[in-house]
Amino acid sequence: MKEILEFIARNLVDAPDDVRVTEEREDDLLVLRLEVAPGDVGKVIGRGGRVARAIRAVMRAAAAKAGTNVAVEIVW
Repeated sequence: MKEILEFIARNLVDAPDDVRVTEEREDDLLVLRLEVAPGDVGKVIGRGGRVARAIRAVMRAAAAKAGTNVAVEIVW
C-alpha cells in the first residue's frame, strides 16, 4: 500500500525526493500519512480537493483488493 501511494505522489509533485509516506495500524484500519514539500501541497490536493479524492479512491480500491481498509492523510 505504502509503495502505491508513494509512486502516485512522486509523479505528481515537483520535488519527488521530499515525498514521505508513513503507515500506522489502528485496529483493522491502515492509516497512510503523505508528507510533501510545502510548495507541492496544492498539486497533491488539487482544485477543490479533486486530486486528493482521486488518490483516496485509488487507495481504497487497492486496499479492497488486498482485503483491508485504508485512510490517507495529507500533511505538510
